[in-house]
Amino acid sequence: MTRRNETQAKTVLVRGKVFSGTGEGAKFASLPWVKRQIKEKISFTPYPGTLNLRLNSDFIGVRRLLENAKAIDILPEPGYCSGKCFKAYIMQRLKCAVILPCVKNYPKDVIEIVAPSNLREKLKLSDGDEVEVKIFL
Repeated sequence: MTRRNETQAKTVLVRGKVFSGTGEGAKFASLPWVKRQIKEKISFTPYPGTLNLRLNSDFIGVRRLLENAKAIDILPEPGYCSGKCFKAYIMQRLKCAVILPCVKNYPKDVIEIVAPSNLREKLKLSDGDEVEVKIFL
């Protein structure tokens, strides 16, 4: 059996603007069971925070596609929500993962990104900056 690698995988591209969130993503990414699963399933230990992206209107359909796509599941401990996770690259160079929290009423134009480092610092990003993310399906 051959494994599909990232160079052979189907990809989608999204663009959106960075915005400050409520801090819930940082709490989630800091949980030991979340860190462990991302390390095991995505191959990096996430920085304790997420980069929030509000998708440009042209990419809302891609967000819906991701909701229905086969994902890497982040399985919750009791009392927490699950998450769908996709390997990705931000700005064509930094390995990351897109997280879709499985939360009722979660905004349909938002994705969260985890990475091994602080993406705001590494890419010198501020609220309102536009970024591009290549997502592997």
